[in-house]
Amino acid sequence: MRTVQAVPAFDDNYIWLFGHEQGPEVAIVDPGDARPVLAAIEARGLRPVAILVTHHHPDHTGGIEEILAHHPVPVYGPAHEDIPHREHPLADDDHLPLPAIGAALQVLEVPGHTRGHIAYYQPPDPAGGAVLFPGDTLFTAGCGRLFEGTPAQMQHALDRLRALPDDTLVYCAHEYTEANLVFAHIAEPENDAIAQRLQAVRAARREGQATVPAPLGLEKATNPFLRWDAPNLLRHAELFAGRPLKTAVEVFAAVRHWKDTLD
Repeated sequence: MRTVQAVPAFDDNYIWLFGHEQGPEVAIVDPGDARPVLAAIEARGLRPVAILVTHHHPDHTGGIEEILAHHPVPVYGPAHEDIPHREHPLADDDHLPLPAIGAALQVLEVPGHTRGHIAYYQPPDPAGGAVLFPGDTLFTAGCGRLFEGTPAQMQHALDRLRALPDDTLVYCAHEYTEANLVFAHIAEPENDAIAQRLQAVRAARREGQATVPAPLGLEKATNPFLRWDAPNLLRHAELFAGRPLKTAVEVFAAVRHWKDTLD
């Protein structure tokens, strides 16, 4: 079966080692810092076969050069962004076979956080369930800030991700779940699933446990940035905006702006 191992980095980043339980080969996803990755590879007896990058921000790319000095592997990343040492530019609907780890990834362009952001999706197959590496587009209970894209781009990107199967495991790049759920509870206080998830996440964090990954079905039930068509969220978003919100993009934009004012 496929495996995904976490490498914590910086204050709240996760770098992912995507592999298969039958071998030491792994793909490294979004290596912002080489030191913890190299340490994990050595300690766990792993062998990198590829580096996968979702977008150009330094906390996702800063470790590439040093890792390549030790492990000269191909670097894959978005075609429309400047990625250090990228050999293989990827665009929407590209397919990325990684036979060494028994994976066959689909590439989804999901701009909004950055203009050329991509996500990597592994559909379910006999080697394991569905896996999503969304970078900073989708977080557990949240989404990325709109540094370069528009609300329409981000809402469309999240709608694409929302359409994936509920049992898809979301391996986002940051441990933001608790703070995101605090806002989700403000935005949709009637949602019991949010309150229950917040309680569970707080307990997990007190024990030093990670809250990533999470199943996409849970995100659809508790993540306000995937719930633009939920009546209670719409009502509260309109109260914040002070006007009717008639489209999914308007609702998303209001909720994103609302959270930005509280961060």
